[in-house]
Amino acid sequence: MPIDLSKIPSPCFVLEEELLIKNLEKLKYVRESADIDLIVALKGFSMYSTFPTLKKYLSGATASSLGEARLIFEEMGCQAHTYSPAYKPSEFDELMSYSSHITFNSLNQFNQFKNHVIDNQKKISMGIRVNPLYSEVETDMYNPCIPGSRLGVTRDALGKDLPEGIEGLHFHTLCENDSKTLERTIEAFEKHFGDLISKVKWINMGGGHLITRKDYDIEHLISILKAFKNKYPHLKVILEPGSAIGWQTGYLVSEVLDIVDAQGIDVAILDVSFAAHMPDTLEMPYKPKIWGATDVVEGKPTYRMGGMTCLAGDFMGDYSFEKPLQIGDTIVLDDMIHYTMVKTTTFNGVGLPSIGTWTIENEFKLHKSFGYETFKDRL
Repeated sequence: MPIDLSKIPSPCFVLEEELLIKNLEKLKYVRESADIDLIVALKGFSMYSTFPTLKKYLSGATASSLGEARLIFEEMGCQAHTYSPAYKPSEFDELMSYSSHITFNSLNQFNQFKNHVIDNQKKISMGIRVNPLYSEVETDMYNPCIPGSRLGVTRDALGKDLPEGIEGLHFHTLCENDSKTLERTIEAFEKHFGDLISKVKWINMGGGHLITRKDYDIEHLISILKAFKNKYPHLKVILEPGSAIGWQTGYLVSEVLDIVDAQGIDVAILDVSFAAHMPDTLEMPYKPKIWGATDVVEGKPTYRMGGMTCLAGDFMGDYSFEKPLQIGDTIVLDDMIHYTMVKTTTFNGVGLPSIGTWTIENEFKLHKSFGYETFKDRL
């Protein structure tokens, strides 16, 4: 049934539960068919109201900070696979209490903290992130293999052998890529680190696997993973997608506050901000889809979407509609659940969008709203 937008406050992030479950069913199929661990990366999807559902389909979760590790422990009820470019000594003991795996970004970090892990009463598996010097990510901001990248240890820096205590290798060089990219990445990984694979218990192939995209070749992915596991039968293989969990599962509902003529360009000013609420649209960059709108069509009512902050570049355009927009109209920006909710800010003091779910019972459920205190508490 169609979504009743009149039941949804503006602005609001809305997750469609039915669409999330469809994604999770695909991911569960991959996990079971390839016999791997498939875990959610909180840096891409942290909507913890969904964690009880995620637990039914996935193997766990991965954290990139103490905060994410604690959220996994408290809200998902499991231990985190934890990786960070650097750990703070003052936080490390607490971090261990929430983690089953801890991956280090450098040999310095491993040497600094390895005795803490070894002396800890709870068994924690240690790994190290490696840089296979291969990535097909075109945007440098998201490419962990550009020259001078701080992420991961190259083979020349690692040396001939692994330090004692390392049980896993972790590479993460994908960003919304397909299975063929992963296949080529595995070849580069084996080229540089193949002689070390027999010496570890697990390989974490990171995130960036856009398994739930319509054109993703799931069977090819399964065949790649099976072939890798057949070659190294002693290994546990781990994938940790973020975008794939929330991919095309929801949207950001907004309202037109004003329409202004900006030197011949009609600008619809919304009660949301591209800079504060959808920063990836400016960083990536990409142009989000809007319900009922298209790219510019000559002769149709056309508008630039303006954010509500005073940042000059807080806009996105241009879109054509079937009929002229009016103040008070609802604008729905599609696919705004992954890598969006986790990046929101209160820049300019703007309020954060509410968070809700359109349930499988065809009802809207509001999880939380944000007010002045959310802005004040950050300062």
